[in-house]
Amino acid sequence: MSSSIPATPTAPDQAPEQAPDHATAAGSPGDGVNEATRDIADVAAVEVITTAAVHLMSAAAVKCGLAEDADAADHLDLDEARKLITALAALVTASAPDVGNQHARSLRDGLKSLQLAFREASVVPDAPGEGPGEKYTGSVV
Repeated sequence: MSSSIPATPTAPDQAPEQAPDHATAAGSPGDGVNEATRDIADVAAVEVITTAAVHLMSAAAVKCGLAEDADAADHLDLDEARKLITALAALVTASAPDVGNQHARSLRDGLKSLQLAFREASVVPDAPGEGPGEKYTGSVV
């Protein structure tokens, strides 16, 4: 014996009310955007830059075949690694004066390690100064 009772009674000429979606239930749809904006406003520029650099480094390392899992060779994609390392080099070079020596040194060390790993993984080596990111950093060999 089950009976179906509508959640919200409606008049015969009205459409039944729909359940509120997540944005409406939590408040106005802009609340999430406003909260994210406040969160971003509290983060220092140095932290945003270093976080972006770490993401680029991690992705480049995986594409260079440096992942720690057994399938590392399956992730090897030097074309993608070149793009990521070049973007990282541009970010590190451009931001170095603003992030301070301590952060810049760590970022440059990580970048150089990736550039050398790329050269090691490459079947056909780039000429000195022609490797990924080397137009920003100079030759690493």
